[in-house]
Amino acid sequence: MSHDPALNARVYLEIKGKFAQIFFDQPAARNAMTQAMYEQLRSICIELNQNSQIRAVILRGVGGKSFVSGSDIAQFTAFKDGEDGVRYEKLIDHYLGPLQQLSMPTIAVIDGLAVGGGLAIASLCDFRIATPNAKFGVPIARTLGNTLSPSNISWLLAHLDVAIVKRMLLLAELISAAELHAQGFVYKIGEQDQLEQMAFELAEQLSALAPITQKASKQMIARIIHHSLPDCSDLIREVYGSADFKEGVNSFLAGKPAEWQGK
Repeated sequence: MSHDPALNARVYLEIKGKFAQIFFDQPAARNAMTQAMYEQLRSICIELNQNSQIRAVILRGVGGKSFVSGSDIAQFTAFKDGEDGVRYEKLIDHYLGPLQQLSMPTIAVIDGLAVGGGLAIASLCDFRIATPNAKFGVPIARTLGNTLSPSNISWLLAHLDVAIVKRMLLLAELISAAELHAQGFVYKIGEQDQLEQMAFELAEQLSALAPITQKASKQMIARIIHHSLPDCSDLIREVYGSADFKEGVNSFLAGKPAEWQGK
């Protein structure tokens, strides 16, 4: 019987005094998120929001090569039409909502890749600390031929220049930590062995300040970004209902490049 690494995939919580750490743990798949992992992340964030003792949350991938490298692709083989895509994107918003709504500051520690769902999770955090070789992007125009939800794109646009988001989404480019540090998206860059200390130093700095002010500031920013989001179901339906999406998923799982037909 073959061993399925996804069976051991998990998101787990460790609490150290007034700080919480959330770990993404599926290193064999560069911490790609299974549906169960998204559900665990949601539950952990709901639990943390009820704990007024926690003053900052640090999120980190296990294994030293990746923060989160996207979502588990195998689940897409079950999609039958565009409605499955509309449901899926709503589900992702449902899973990530409690992270965005956390009342205490959040710090993403990125050694390696923050790609696809990983970029979404990193951008929902308040601060990002990365290694010099970290890469950020959403290369779905090369890999799967799917799309992001409007709330996900609105969040990226609020943090990054439109030109950079277009390089990510239209050119499937992975952008370096150095370039995103210059943009202010990456707060600090440090070597892998310095990341933990840097994250806890920032957490200490944050925990010395007024928590209710921090909560109000975070949640107002989130509400402003999401104010009057347009309905993009038609576009999501078209993408997930296309032959290109099926081709993208099948090619990805077969380890070969997709041949896009625009259909």
